[in-house]
Amino acid sequence: MSEQKKGLGLATQIFIGLILGIAFGYFFPEYGKNLKPLGDAFIRMIKMIVVPLIFSSLIMGIAGTGDFKKLGRLGGKAILWFEFATTLALVVGLVVVNVLKPGLGVVITNGNSDAIAEAAKKSINHIDMLVNLIPTNIIDAMARQDMLQIIVFSCFFGVAAAAIGKNGRPVIDFATTVANVMFKFTHYVMLLAPIGIFGSIAYTVSTYGLEMLFPLGKLILSLYLALIIFITLVIVIASITVRVNFFHLLRALKEPLILAFSTAASEAALPIAMDKLEKFGVPKHIVTFVLPLGYTFNLDGSTLYSALAVVFISQVYGMPFPIETQVLMLITLMLSTKGIAAVPGASLIVIAGTAAAFGLPVEGIAIILGVDRILDMARTACNVTGNCIAAVVVARWEKELPDDVLQIAYKQDYDD
Repeated sequence: MSEQKKGLGLATQIFIGLILGIAFGYFFPEYGKNLKPLGDAFIRMIKMIVVPLIFSSLIMGIAGTGDFKKLGRLGGKAILWFEFATTLALVVGLVVVNVLKPGLGVVITNGNSDAIAEAAKKSINHIDMLVNLIPTNIIDAMARQDMLQIIVFSCFFGVAAAAIGKNGRPVIDFATTVANVMFKFTHYVMLLAPIGIFGSIAYTVSTYGLEMLFPLGKLILSLYLALIIFITLVIVIASITVRVNFFHLLRALKEPLILAFSTAASEAALPIAMDKLEKFGVPKHIVTFVLPLGYTFNLDGSTLYSALAVVFISQVYGMPFPIETQVLMLITLMLSTKGIAAVPGASLIVIAGTAAAFGLPVEGIAIILGVDRILDMARTACNVTGNCIAAVVVARWEKELPDDVLQIAYKQDYDD
C-alpha cells in the first residue's frame, strides 16, 4: 500500500473549481464575464506543451523500434478499432434520437445567421486532406499544431534516427530528455488547472446563463444519454475483446476526463492522458502514436453528435426522414467525419453539409448554437475516452500490455 497522500487530489480540485465556477458565474454574472482570461491563459499553457511533447515522445518511441513495418501494423490496428467505434457511435446516436425525439415541440428561432451561412459555404475535401498529411514545412505545421503532419514527420525522423545507428543516438537521447522535461512541465501546469477551469466555466455560465439549458433540455439529455450508452457499450465490448477491465482505466483517467469536460478542449487533456496511460502500463510508443492519431480519426463523441443533430433538425421542422435515409446518412458521416479535427468548426460544417445534402434546412443549426458549449463539453470528454480505450486495445493486440503489468496497474489504482 502506497503512502497516504495528504490534501485533495487534482481531480477533486478540478471538480471543485468546476462547481465553484458554475456558482460564481450564475450568482455574479457581471464579474464572471471578466474571468475569461483565466481560462484562456490555462488553455494556452496546455497548447504550449502539446507539440514538443508529441514530437519528442514519438521520436523516442519510434526510434526504439526503428521499424516502419511495425508502425504500419500499429496504424492498421488503430484504424480498424477507430472504424468500429465510429460506426457504433453513429448507430447509438441514431437509436437514441429516434426513440427520444428531442426535436419535437422545439420552437424555431433565427439564431446566429452569420455562423450558419459560414458553415453552409464550407466543405471538407478529403482528397486534399490526404495530400495535406505531408508537411511542406515542419515548423509551420508545429506553429499551426497540425497533429497529423507532426506525426508523419516524426515517424520518418524517428525511423531515420534509428537507421543511422550510434550517430543518431544523441538525437534520440535529446528527444528522450525533452519528453521527460515536458511531462514534468505538464505537472506544473496542471497545478493551475482548478483556477483555469474556474475562470472558464464562470465566464461560460455568466455569458450564456443556465436558463439557456431549459428550452433544449431534451436535446442535451439525449446527447448525454447517448454518449453514456456508447461509452458503456465500448467498454464492455473492449473488455471482452482484449480481456481488460476498462472501468479501472476510467478510474485512472478521471483527471484528464474532468479536464476535457470542463474546458471542452481535447488538447487540454492530451498531455495528462498520455501520462496516465503510460502509468497504466501502455508502452510510450503506442501512446504517442495512437492518441494523436485518434484525435483526428476517432472523434467518437463528435461523430455521434453529428448524427443526432441532423435527425434532430428534421424533427424540429417536421420533415420526413425515414430510416433507410438515415442509414445512408450514417454511411455518409462514417466518411465525412474522418480527419476533421484540424478544421475549425468542423462539427458545425459536417452537420450543415449533411443536412443540406439530405434536403434539410441548414438554418436548423441555429437552434442548437445556444447550447453548443454544453454539448461540446460532453462530446470532448467522450472523444478523449474513446482514444484512450483505443490505445489500450492496440497495446493488447500488439501483446505489449501483458496481464502482469495490468495487475500492477490495478493495484496502483486502488492504492491511489
